Amino acid sequence: MSVETTSGSRGLLQRVDLIFEDGDPRRTGVDLPAPKGVSKLGALERKAPLEIPGLKEPEALRHYVRLSQRNYAIDLGLFPLGSCTMKHNPRLNEKVVRLEGFADLHPLQPTETTQGALELMDQLAHWLLTLTGMAGVALSPKAGAHGEFCGMLAIRAALEARGELDKRRRVLAPVSAHGTNPSTAVAAGFIVDEVGADARGRVDLEAFKKHLGDDVAAVMLTNPNTCGLFEPDVKAIADLVHAAGGYFYCDGANYNAIVGRVRPGDLGVDAMHINLHKTFSTPHGGGGPGAGPVVFSEALARFAPAPKIVKAGDRFDLIEANEPGHVGRMCAFHGQMGMYVRALAYMMSHGADGLRQVAEDAVLNANYLLARLKPHFNAPFGDGPCMHEALFDDSNLRTHGVETIDIAKALLDEGYHPMTTYFPLVVHGAMLVEPTETESKAELDRFADVMIALAKRAKGNDAASFKAQPRLAPMRRLDETRAARQPKLRWKPEAAARAAE
Repeated sequence: MSVETTSGSRGLLQRVDLIFEDGDPRRTGVDLPAPKGVSKLGALERKAPLEIPGLKEPEALRHYVRLSQRNYAIDLGLFPLGSCTMKHNPRLNEKVVRLEGFADLHPLQPTETTQGALELMDQLAHWLLTLTGMAGVALSPKAGAHGEFCGMLAIRAALEARGELDKRRRVLAPVSAHGTNPSTAVAAGFIVDEVGADARGRVDLEAFKKHLGDDVAAVMLTNPNTCGLFEPDVKAIADLVHAAGGYFYCDGANYNAIVGRVRPGDLGVDAMHINLHKTFSTPHGGGGPGAGPVVFSEALARFAPAPKIVKAGDRFDLIEANEPGHVGRMCAFHGQMGMYVRALAYMMSHGADGLRQVAEDAVLNANYLLARLKPHFNAPFGDGPCMHEALFDDSNLRTHGVETIDIAKALLDEGYHPMTTYFPLVVHGAMLVEPTETESKAELDRFADVMIALAKRAKGNDAASFKAQPRLAPMRRLDETRAARQPKLRWKPEAAARAAE
């Protein structure tokens, strides 16, 4: 039964209001003297109060601490988001990135004052190339989709150098690829041609062959794919697209499933981005921009964007200008240094055998959950092993009135962030679970026990109870469709009373 309290708090979990309700624009926590010598701004001068809520220091501190307690985090528990790889970030990485010389760098410093940082970037590039078996790398892309764009622009530049850009406008994208792949291809100026999947959840090779022609620029394939499955025909696909005159872009977002075990360059890949937060344990975004380096084959390496690091003797230099025909720059400066430091620290602390174990443990954990949950949830491609994530759907629950969204909301009451829902789109009512390699068997069992209990409840005709969940979360079930279509982006005092859950 729900317990109501006078304070609005629930035990040690303190009530948190909006900062506009906590604060008051008529007061301030700090008194500052009036600025001297400030000229009038004319038409730009403010005509009305700014309405910024004023709080004292302890009030501001408590507000954000209480707010943080409403948020789920990897430091609280297992984060089962499929295709996102929400794994533990070792504190060693955080200690190293805060060292003097890394934490206080400025992108406009003279290169003679940043030799250590440039050497670190060069080492990171070396190991990325060694692990992937590729010929060139661009460190500067800021995220996975940014890296995809970088790779496709390199393919575009290569086609232009061959004089075939006008003819080759079609990019083949399997339905099992990440959703950003077709979007990136369109953003790069190409036309997307969808390739179907077979009954195993992999690319239909015969259908792929029918899409080939002299107007194909590239294939964008995710491997392991979004269903958590390795593409066994990947080398055949690479050979076929090369024979047709196109290039092979591999979405490397799931590289953590094969790092240390498979070199994408050996599979015929021409370009692949690497999400450092997924494979090499840097935080998602890192408090700012992320990092999605792109590795290139010999055929595309010379089209990589600036800046490039060059070593001459004992000195490292940044080459800021590209040769004619290259991609150009992907961002204002050199990328996200904090991500480079964290990723290299992770690589060096694990070593070759440790990185291989990362992939092995990620696959082992996912298959363990697949084995435990398959008797209770339908696994559309569960006839064989999966890679780093296990895919289920709600087909055996819908007859009992329970859907994927209901399982997700019930997980909130159990203290878990839900798994990825309704993705990949090729599976109706999908539930994509990625436990990652950093979870122990005890934690996997705890999550599996909860999921099994929910499945049994659902099959026990308890649909009404599911529809009422979550009951214990700070907010009840929202009208998500209305929230997406009619978002309230600005808080107004008179609107507070009308706010609905």
